[in-house]
Amino acid sequence: MIPPDPSAIGTQPDYRFTLANERTFLAWIRTSLAIAAGGLGVVHLLPEFGGREVLGIGLLALSLVVAAASYRRWVMLETSMRLGETLPPSRLPALLAAATALVGVGAALLLVLDGAS
Repeated sequence: MIPPDPSAIGTQPDYRFTLANERTFLAWIRTSLAIAAGGLGVVHLLPEFGGREVLGIGLLALSLVVAAASYRRWVMLETSMRLGETLPPSRLPALLAAATALVGVGAALLLVLDGAS
């Protein structure tokens, strides 16, 4: 479900805060695109090894999660600023760090297991 348009509620905050929120959103979108490019690179550019497709699809799925979560985060922050509320904390950096570590461990395991066979 797409969150409602935050510009329809509350009062317009200082434009600098709105632009900073938008820049942060765009940085997360760039991160999502980089993860998607990594997933495509794993599938199409790496030599054949077991689990390559799983790793690539996992990265593409992570890319979608980051893009969706970053939009949701942008709406939440914009809404909070318009209503004069405190900004909610984000779990997105922790999610991305955990997923990156998981992908790294998975890639290392796949390479070790493929080298052993």
